[in-house]
Amino acid sequence: MIKTTLKIDGMMCGHCEAHVNDTIRNGFDVKKVTSSHKKGTSEIISDQPLDAEKLKAAIEADGYKVLSSESEPYEKKGFSLFK
Repeated sequence: MIKTTLKIDGMMCGHCEAHVNDTIRNGFDVKKVTSSHKKGTSEIISDQPLDAEKLKAAIEADGYKVLSSESEPYEKKGFSLFK
């Protein structure tokens, strides 16, 4: 799995977060999307790497500015009684 973190300028409220999340969910094959207008970020979990340029274009078409994009391997943190 891949975790993609976007720095986004222009999100001002929870409604903006939902708008960005919907744009990502509707345009890309993702497992989870979480956005924060306070941090100015969106975190995306997907099975495969996402096309950063297409992602940027989709978000910027909605009036937000993507400042940066970073991807890294993601491992789901599981709960275990044994360590």
